Amino acid sequence: MILFVKKVLILHKFSTMAIKITDDCINCEACEAECPNNAIYAPEENWRFSDGTSMKDDTENQYLSDEFFYIVTDKCTECKGFNEEPACAEVCPVDCCVPDEDNVETEDELLTKKEKLHA
Repeated sequence: MILFVKKVLILHKFSTMAIKITDDCINCEACEAECPNNAIYAPEENWRFSDGTSMKDDTENQYLSDEFFYIVTDKCTECKGFNEEPACAEVCPVDCCVPDEDNVETEDELLTKKEKLHA
């Protein structure tokens, strides 16, 4: 158990994660306007890389949730380069914007993604 806790602490120290919205979301829309990458979409809303970024990829991608707001992992930088903390998590009234353990990235990877989105 101690080894597991130590591994988790080391992982947390050197890497960050994209953010996800849990099914506790009440669809209040507070997070959507706060995202500097326009990575947050309403239920059943299709997304594009070009939405709110300098990317020219207008390909419409299928929505990821039909019940609650969702975050496109490929556009989420955890607000690195913009804010100290993820803006969505700061404004969420029900604390449903949480780290996505399935999408672990280093701070350098997130900053590189930010540069790609806003070149």
